[in-house]
Amino acid sequence: MSPSKREREYARRRYEKRAARQERAAQVARERRIVAAVVVVVLAVVAVALIVLNRQQGDVPEAGSTPSATASTPADSADPLDPLPTTQPRSYDAPPPAGDSLDTSWNAVIRTNMGEIAVTLDGLAAPQAVASFLMLAGDDYFDGTACHRLLPDSLLQCGDPTATGTGGPGYSFGPVENAPDDDVYPAGTLAMARQGNNGESMGSQFFLVFGDVTLPSDSAGGYTVFGEVTEGLDILEQIGAAGTADGGVDGRPAQNVIIESVDIQ
Repeated sequence: MSPSKREREYARRRYEKRAARQERAAQVARERRIVAAVVVVVLAVVAVALIVLNRQQGDVPEAGSTPSATASTPADSADPLDPLPTTQPRSYDAPPPAGDSLDTSWNAVIRTNMGEIAVTLDGLAAPQAVASFLMLAGDDYFDGTACHRLLPDSLLQCGDPTATGTGGPGYSFGPVENAPDDDVYPAGTLAMARQGNNGESMGSQFFLVFGDVTLPSDSAGGYTVFGEVTEGLDILEQIGAAGTADGGVDGRPAQNVIIESVDIQ
């Protein structure tokens, strides 16, 4: 018995629906392949850009058993699958006047996920650096930023909202203030990070010293000491004892250190 007209119509529709489903599935597969290819290209471009930036804009004293002042960055040791948190704070056109520190001392508490670190700020010895730090702290600039670099035996670097070692507040200032004549930075030192051989490149990044370290001066001088750690040195030592993420002598801390707030008192 030959199929009726209705049966033939039903069979035709089933065939068309099956063909449409197959076409949609093929289209989805093609789109997924295209998206995957685009993601790979974008990631490659970003990686190249970061490498170029890090080569051009390092701003930290490099140190080891025999420290030097050559700039380097922590990005080489950071795990790309577990990036440090970043923030998007305000950008400024110019640093505040040095007179804003009022040539006096201030107390501040750097509150982190690892504990509180109390510091004093010396506005008389380093008025530019203290005025900048006071303004940024007052604007909550440091809140949520990660300390991106650790030298396990001596110092922790913080203050970069991008957590790459290249970020800053949009301005820079200098020259170097209150650097030690002997290039020795004792435990408890609070100092400004900068680019190698550029005393006008200070911004928001600073480092906390928890183990005596020698950082040889370069053509710009030493590093601006603008304060001192009065409490919490043990917290910094614990962070140092945990080492870097890759086990090296200079890189991202193995334990994420996040600044929750900086309170001026």
